[in-house]
Amino acid sequence: MALIGFIVNPIAGMGGRVGLKGTDGVLKEALELGAEPVAPQRVEVFLRRLDSIIESRGIEKRIEWLTCSDGMGEDSLRSFASDYWEYEVDCESSAPTTAEDTKNACKILLGKNVSLIVFCGGDGTARDIWQTVGEDVPIIGIPSGVKMHSGVFGMNPEATAEIVAEFISGEMDVAEGEILDLDEEKYRKGEWHIQLFGTAKTPHEPTYVQVSKVQVEAVGEDAIKEEIAESIVEDMEDEPDTLFILGSGSTVGAVSQELGIEFSLLGVDTVVNKELIAKDVNESKLLSLLDQYPKVRLVISPIGAQGFILGRGNLQLSPEVIRRIGIDNITVISPPAKLAQTPVLRVDTGDKELDEMFYERQYLRVVFRYKTMKLVKVGK
Repeated sequence: MALIGFIVNPIAGMGGRVGLKGTDGVLKEALELGAEPVAPQRVEVFLRRLDSIIESRGIEKRIEWLTCSDGMGEDSLRSFASDYWEYEVDCESSAPTTAEDTKNACKILLGKNVSLIVFCGGDGTARDIWQTVGEDVPIIGIPSGVKMHSGVFGMNPEATAEIVAEFISGEMDVAEGEILDLDEEKYRKGEWHIQLFGTAKTPHEPTYVQVSKVQVEAVGEDAIKEEIAESIVEDMEDEPDTLFILGSGSTVGAVSQELGIEFSLLGVDTVVNKELIAKDVNESKLLSLLDQYPKVRLVISPIGAQGFILGRGNLQLSPEVIRRIGIDNITVISPPAKLAQTPVLRVDTGDKELDEMFYERQYLRVVFRYKTMKLVKVGK
């Protein structure tokens, strides 16, 4: 029997689609804006995949999950029963849940000598767990937050299931993963303040585990970003009355700088005829604008080294929004230095069918100099 801790942060990621860039300290505001839980769906995908893997591979070792009450784990395990595991509720949770609930749960799990802690959340949840368990027990995350830069997350819920299956089979090595987190209050103001807090033990296989975010800068980087921006602005001139949706990050921010308009470094902005239409928009606003403008282009840039273009830090670009835009209308941009550290592009939209549409393309065009593109593989 594999004794595994299981912690769900039920509010993780709720602030993403409504444009709050996180949920810490703003849950009430997120709910008022119509935010809905995303963690339970991510956990269900994980559990279904894990159940399927154990059955198909004939893994003999059963799992005993030690979890928390209600939405912190019990609800998910009760709703998806399996012949290959059982669960026990060892800690209580409050409503709404807090960081202290997570830390208290970890203390109890340490006392139970679990061999692994599986959690669902983002960087904040990973940090709360690490602050309690340190390197005493390996941890692995089902990605569900708005920001996930730490190196302790599976690429997606299905990949996390692969990791857990191989771990309980004794086929997965344990390595060190960086615990990184952003200051959400500064993040909402457009300030990028990311900090390395330490390292945690984590089951590691590069195919399944995302690397930490890498900031890539090279000599002449600003000039290259200007070249790319000039190329996109010329596209705007060639496509009048087209809604250009500009994603987050400094690479896409260079497009707004070329236009001479205000932009939100860490949000999503919209431009028509080279004029700013709406700044730092959420999912609802994007859907409204898509109703108004039949022609649309999305400009986004991958996270350095991780390769994610969707599903990390830009949850406003929801599956419904991406379907409305269409994959053919997505332009990926990246300077050569970042692209050299990003061997594949990745998506984790939360919509399996939509993700498969990207995988079926196999490659996406990436603009990396003025009017210069290359094909980059889409990886799972």
